[in-house]
Formats: sequence, C-alpha cells, structure tokens
Amino acid sequence: MIQVRKANERGRGFFGWLDSRHSFSFGNYYDPEHMGFSALRVINDDWVAPGAGFDTHGHRDMEILTYVLKGQINHKDSQGNIKALPAGEFQLMSAGSGIFHSEFNASKEEELRFLQIWIQPSAKGGTPGYQQQNIVQTAALTPVVTSDGRSGTMSIKQDATVYQLSLAIGDELNWPLTAERHYYLHLISGELQLGDVTLLPGDGARISHEQQLIASASAPVSGLLFDLP
Repeated sequence: MIQVRKANERGRGFFGWLDSRHSFSFGNYYDPEHMGFSALRVINDDWVAPGAGFDTHGHRDMEILTYVLKGQINHKDSQGNIKALPAGEFQLMSAGSGIFHSEFNASKEEELRFLQIWIQPSAKGGTPGYQQQNIVQTAALTPVVTSDGRSGTMSIKQDATVYQLSLAIGDELNWPLTAERHYYLHLISGELQLGDVTLLPGDGARISHEQQLIASASAPVSGLLFDLP
C-alpha cells in the first residue's frame, strides 16, 4: 500500500524569520491524520532568514537528524559541541536524557534551508550524543543512518535506516522491501514516478505491506528513504 501526501497539503509555520513546512503535526499545526509514521515523528522543511535561528532550547528522548540543503548552520549544545554544518552534511543529535542546543543561520546575507527530522528512539533515557557526516553518494540509495553504525554511517537508537536517494534522469530504482516493515519516501528535488503516481519536491509517500520499491526519475532526483520498524 502506498499513500502519497502532496507538498501543498503539509502544514505551515511562518514567523517572519522562519518559514517551515510540516509533513506531520508540529507546533501549532495539528492534524490527527498526520501524527507521524511508525517511529518517524517529524519532517520539517525549514527556511531561516539571514542571521536568524533557534535560541537555546531543550530536547529529550528523540533522535534528531538535520540535513542542510542550502547555506550553513552554526550549532552549539550543552555537551560542549560547537559545530558548523554546511550544505550537503548530516547531523544526528541523540537527545537521550536531555540536551540543550541552539541553531543559527551562519550567513548574514543568504537564506538557510534544512530538513529537521525526528525519529523516536527504541528506549528512553541514555547519554546524549552528537554525530556529523558528509556522506559520499555511492549508489542510488546510500545509507546515512543505521542502527549499528555500519560502514561509517551514523548510529541511531532505533531499528531504522535512513538512505540518501539520488537518481539521474532516466534512472530506475528496483529496491527489495520487507513486507512487515514500514517505509517513507520524502522527495527533496526532481520528479519521481512511483507506480502510477508522480512525486514532486516536498511530496511524501507512506509505503507498507509492499515487497518491492519500483520507481524511475523523469528529472534528476534527490530524496530520503526511511526504513522503519
């Protein structure tokens, strides 16, 4: 079963300095039909004005994945991490028993755009952690996050894998799935034919009880595929 949610159906949070699109309920946006999918709780597509950002705030019991699409994030947290996260890099912050952090657009002139993704951990508590990677795309689907940190990936506290999707125009994807698991595909850019549906930037697809993911790119594609319990 494949259920598609179009980009223009997402929720929106607009605060002047921040323009955000919410694939699932978040903040002031609430939709009981879109509270998350399996362990995936949040996908926010955030645009941050030059020099603006999120003041120090706390998280706990959440795995928070950030993927910078444009610009650079300056990150600082209560674990002593002071990091710069440029476009193309991933950051995974395990909030564990509790962590405080701030995130700001490093540029005073250009907008920052990034995806903020929350995945619920398999167990609460634990020591907070920080990981950052520039993943080299080696295939149509390249693992970024895994449960055991294999092959140089970032390790998440959940039985989940996050893949970076990249297809050139005309490329086809034929990927085996496990019918008992759940999958979510978020398209960042391009145009993807998924069965009889065309996915465009910002579209998402819930995939359950399927044994094969068959898709083709009618324009160069970038996206994320979540393999979830």
